Amino acid sequence: MLLENIHPIAQKYLENQGVHVERLDKALEEEALLQRLEGAHLLGIRSKTHLSESFFEKAEGLLAVGAFCIGTNQVALEAAARRGIAVFNAPFSNTRSVAEMVMAEIVMLARHLGERVIQMHRGQWRKVSTGAHEVRGKTLAIIGYGHIGSQVGVLAEAFGMRVIFYDIATKLPMGNNQPKSSLLDALSEAHYVSLHVPETPLTKGMLGKAQIKAMRKGSSLINASRGSVVDIQALTEALKEGHLAGAAVDVFPEEPAANSSDGFSSPLQNLPNVILTPHIGGSTDEAQVNIGTEVAVALSKYFQLGCTATSVNFPQVDLAPTPGAHRVLNIHRNVPGVLRDVNRIVSEQHANVLAQVLATTAELGYLLMDLDKPVNGNVCDAMKTLPDTLSARALY
Repeated sequence: MLLENIHPIAQKYLENQGVHVERLDKALEEEALLQRLEGAHLLGIRSKTHLSESFFEKAEGLLAVGAFCIGTNQVALEAAARRGIAVFNAPFSNTRSVAEMVMAEIVMLARHLGERVIQMHRGQWRKVSTGAHEVRGKTLAIIGYGHIGSQVGVLAEAFGMRVIFYDIATKLPMGNNQPKSSLLDALSEAHYVSLHVPETPLTKGMLGKAQIKAMRKGSSLINASRGSVVDIQALTEALKEGHLAGAAVDVFPEEPAANSSDGFSSPLQNLPNVILTPHIGGSTDEAQVNIGTEVAVALSKYFQLGCTATSVNFPQVDLAPTPGAHRVLNIHRNVPGVLRDVNRIVSEQHANVLAQVLATTAELGYLLMDLDKPVNGNVCDAMKTLPDTLSARALY
């Protein structure tokens, strides 16, 4: 089942893999979703569908969830893992779309283009150069140097900008991008600051009053990451006081559940040189095609081959098919003795293990096995009797 108007290419790909697909153009509330989901093994969602712990407790037969977006904060990942349900997302597919919009917004802020456009539509002619700048030679600080942040750095250098970045993990710099040892160091040097961090307890409110005050006077802030990262009131005050020259915000602490002609409100509205967009950083035709393909491929590979290499809540396993083999998988709690018991079951069925991969997290173990003979479900049935098995199935 695919919800929220996921791109048709996902349905086409899955159907080509032999999967029957039901596709809806909207999100569903939990109870309605559980009713419609009966008999389905795979579920595709976007950001409007929230899958809680109680949802996973009731979702019988569900094997995997595909989040056709980057973020997965709308999914109770640990609860899914405890039920043996793998979750996949699209960490790469809208990278270029977001990066291009960020660069466009940097230029718009530098030239006050948002204000000029609004004034022209109102019939006001203001041909002025005061406060307008080139971005060449200016410093851009990227906070969060992942897939999108590093791509922004590459594009910014092509514009002639000096690029610095800060990340809590050690990252390989692209081009001449330079890492900084602290968030405050990066903030204090930059003419433009662009945020590219996920929503976690660590990033919630990471740019508050003190951090915004540490930014260079006359600098601008771009947030296309998550709405919880920036203290909106502190940002509003800094703009009104003139400490910051501008801002571009694509994400907000609270966002409307659906498109509408009214109903959105923010303290940032009607401030000069502030660009507000409705969470459209990755909203391009190209990104939606890429996302539809990336997540559909991940779901199909898990369903048919047991591959979890891109899962966000499962141990990472990718076992190449063994010619002539018969594959089974086992998902279990990570406690001592499970592999011993599984191998005993295989031995009792007089099957030989041709290939075997086990990967674990602190709580979960995931095992793929290629056997030399078909076992007609006997191995999986026996695995399911083990007290710590969460799921077992024969793939082929």
